[in-house]
Order: sequence, then structure tokens, then C-alpha cells
Amino acid sequence: MQFDELKSLYDLPFFDLIQRSRKVHEANWPENEIQLCTLLSIKTGGCSEDCSYCAQSARYTTEVGAERLMEKCDILERARAARENGSTRFCMGAAWKGVRDGTKRFDQVLDIVESVAELGMEVCTTLGELGEVEAEKLKKAGVTAYNHNIDTSPEHYKNIVSTHTFQDRLNTLRHVQDAGMSVCSGGILGLGESTEDRLKMLEILSNFNPQPESVPINSLVPIPGTPLAESQGVDSFEVVRMIAIARITIPKAKVRLSAGRKQMSEELQTLCFFAGANSIFYGDKLLTTGNPQSEADLNLLKKLGLQPQKPNRDLSAPDAEDTRPREPALA
Repeated sequence: MQFDELKSLYDLPFFDLIQRSRKVHEANWPENEIQLCTLLSIKTGGCSEDCSYCAQSARYTTEVGAERLMEKCDILERARAARENGSTRFCMGAAWKGVRDGTKRFDQVLDIVESVAELGMEVCTTLGELGEVEAEKLKKAGVTAYNHNIDTSPEHYKNIVSTHTFQDRLNTLRHVQDAGMSVCSGGILGLGESTEDRLKMLEILSNFNPQPESVPINSLVPIPGTPLAESQGVDSFEVVRMIAIARITIPKAKVRLSAGRKQMSEELQTLCFFAGANSIFYGDKLLTTGNPQSEADLNLLKKLGLQPQKPNRDLSAPDAEDTRPREPALA
């Protein structure tokens, strides 16, 4: 979908927009289900990148200290607990610029992925930049989806990060798709971006070939010590609008209500679900920021008559369509 079409959607009266997104949602996701995902930081802090929103950057003084890669036994314990608590996707994040084949830490990650995959859950990783070889090895080890958010528009991206480029992000996503993994990629609201930046971000995601399997919509959680520590919160209606537009433009994706959900009321979360969100991060921690307690999440789903989605270990990347550009390049 092109920018002018996205702008037309955005300019619709609020109720008209969410009515449209609800129809798209029901056509593609007829079951009353929510995907429950657990995100574990397996290597926290000490990252060399300068992402302005991130507490894990070594360039900023925050409460998050640098830690070593977690032991496999501890990760497996957390993965089993997540499975027992209802999570169907286990996501592992590491604060690295990227991974390189032939290094000890990449070999360790591959070993961890193989063991987690044996538990029967979908396995997602977010390890920074990937080359072709690294992507292929992660796929072989059992990764079903790879998270690498594009965050914002290419025009605004340079105001947020200087240690890598927007095209670097796209290159990693291309390697993920070529290896046969599903792409999990979304953005962050509240980085000082304009409405146009948000729509351009969705324009790029919607024109990936194939489209992303998951689209996380994050709201910035300002972290003391980072350049965006004083940023203002995101208007609730803006969050719902972005959820709705993501659902319309990427109809078969799981639209994930991600960072910032702890600050949302049950009523706002419910409106996001109605507009098209059908996935949440579930548990006590979301990398380095808090996430609502599991019991509260399950109670809300029960109130709404929603069921946890079952895992799909046979998950494969969506088929490419010839009508979209082959490269996930700028639209």
C-alpha cells in the first residue's frame, strides 16, 4: 500500500477506521484468539549501538548494567515456565550489534535455539544484524521468526540512531526472508516522529515481499539516562489508529501490542484488540522494561472471551507475491 492510501486511512473518522480494521481482522483471524509470547533478554546491556531509546546501550548511563550471555540451563528453565504459563512463542533477545558465524557466542546461541525448539514452542530471536550464513544457520537450528524492527521512517531514523543505517536494517530482513524464516518487524511510537513518519514506516512494512508475519507496535517507554528520557507519551488514540492501519495494510500478520502496554488501561488494550491487535508479550518482563503480570493478562482475556492461540512449530515464512518488489527497499 502506498503513502497516499495510508494517509487516506489515517484521515478517516476514528470510528470509521476501526470499523474497517475490524472487518479486515475478522476476515483473516476469525477465531477469538490472542497469541501469548514471552520475551527473555538472554544477554543484557553493554551494546555498542547508540539507539536513542535503548537502556542497553553502553553509551548511556542507565540502571541496566552489562551482563554475560545467560547459561543454557537457565534459559531452558525460563522457556519451560513460559510454556507452562501458556506462552506459545518464546523470544530471545541479545544486546548485540549483530552475530557472526564462527564465533563462540553465535555457536552458543545456535545450541540454545536447538534446545528451546525441542520444547514445542515457536522460537523467535532478536540478535541484531545478520548476514546470509548466520540467517541460514538460525533457521536450521529451529528459529521460526526473527525480530528486527525498522522503528520509524527512513527519514527520521538518522535522528534516532547513527551507528547503523536504515538500509542495514533492511539488509538483515532480506537475509531473514531468504533463509526461510518469518519476519517480525514493526516500529516504535513516540520517538519524536511525525504522523507522516509513522505512515511511511507502515508503507515500507506493507510492501515487504513477503509481508511480515508479525508487526510489533511499541510505545516508547522513556528510560532515564537515554537521549529520549524526557519524551512525552503517545496519545492513546494514535496507538489505536496505528494498530488499525497495520491490520488493514498487513492483514495476515499478527499485530503485536508490545512495549508500553504496562502503561495502558484494560479499556485501551481492549480497544487495541478490537482494532486488530492479536498478540501480546506476556509475563513479568519485556527486555528491560516492565510488562503486566501474567495473571492480570489472563484475567483480561477471560473477561473478553479470548483464548490463547496454539503454537505453530511448522510456521513458515509467507509466500512471496510477484506484485511486490523483491527487495525490501524504500518505497
